[in-house]
Amino acid sequence: MAEEELKLIDEKGIRNDGRKFDELRPIKIEAGVLKRADGSAFLEWGENKVMAAVYGPREMHPRHAQDPSRAVVQARYNMAAFSVPDRKRPGPDRRSVEISKLMSEALEEIIFVEHFPRASIDIFVEVLEASAGTRCAALTAASVALADAGIPMSDMIASCAAGKIGGKVVLDLGKKEDNFGQADVPMGMVPTTGKITLLQMDGNLTMEEYKQAMELAMDACKEIYKIQRDALKRRYSTSISTFEETNDMEEE
Repeated sequence: MAEEELKLIDEKGIRNDGRKFDELRPIKIEAGVLKRADGSAFLEWGENKVMAAVYGPREMHPRHAQDPSRAVVQARYNMAAFSVPDRKRPGPDRRSVEISKLMSEALEEIIFVEHFPRASIDIFVEVLEASAGTRCAALTAASVALADAGIPMSDMIASCAAGKIGGKVVLDLGKKEDNFGQADVPMGMVPTTGKITLLQMDGNLTMEEYKQAMELAMDACKEIYKIQRDALKRRYSTSISTFEETNDMEEE
């Protein structure tokens, strides 16, 4: 089906889901949702639903894979078989292996791995429902889970994509836009420093369009970073309140 037939964006700059060119899909993040994990987060981004869990630092197994000078960051990205309308074949595939590697490399940029020689920091991300932009959602959720686990790191990574549909540069592509658009640029960034830890591009953009896409994605990452921080504030303000209430009851 041709992109023109889908009318991904109209003459007024309104997209097929009602968003403006620079508008994000709704994002919700909750931290500390899994009791058995050292840190965890659940993210809803549009129709995406992503769970992230962190375990470690813990002893690296097998031992021959240990690094005596630093921790090894192992991220595992997986899409559940039921996450897409057409049932996905269970198990790792080329795409999930690629995204797992990209996530590991991006997260190594913020974790103080030198503090934990011979250790492993394991990050598991499960996509429960997928609707475009899952690598950005996974990286965003994993950063919150790492912070929830108390892993020493310089800051969190926020991630978002921009792209091109109908000849116009837009932010945060939806499912149809991702499938039938002209370009997609996923990016991960540390918003407080501007350091870019993930950058890819699928499709063709002019230099001016590329700059527009980068500006949109970077501004969006700053907004997403606020949502990440709010999730952690809710998590630990609730924990502190519960702790104080327990202490008051014990004193009585």
